[in-house]
Amino acid sequence: MDNRTILLVEDNQDDELLTLRALKKNKVLNPVIVARDGVEALDYLFGRGRYTGRNINDLPIVVLLDLKLPKVDGLEVLKQIRVHNETQYLPVVILTSSREEQDIHSGYRLGANSYVCKPVDFEQFNRAVGSLGTYWVEINEPFV
Repeated sequence: MDNRTILLVEDNQDDELLTLRALKKNKVLNPVIVARDGVEALDYLFGRGRYTGRNINDLPIVVLLDLKLPKVDGLEVLKQIRVHNETQYLPVVILTSSREEQDIHSGYRLGANSYVCKPVDFEQFNRAVGSLGTYWVEINEPFV
């Protein structure tokens, strides 16, 4: 299995723990960096703030991005990822509870690779996150 990181951008601690548990249960053992708001996610990706000095060429294998985030929302994070040459091809999966048609359209229009609504049921959530992890970590060939 690839040893590259997964960036999980999630402000809800319960959803964070469920996601981490689902990845582990599905044997996706890549290190997971958690950003709890949009600013922290962008700081990580672009080596700013507390991540100053981080090798920004060492990108995560995938970003799992919630939409409803404090400070900077997920759609703005996605927009910033897509406008920078270094991150424009970085796989971004929107993983959110929003089923709003406008959010889905905006996510894809801004370049999301996938849009997944968080299932309420734990077993369905576990399967969805496990499938995401398996696909993006083991099956997908990243653009380099």
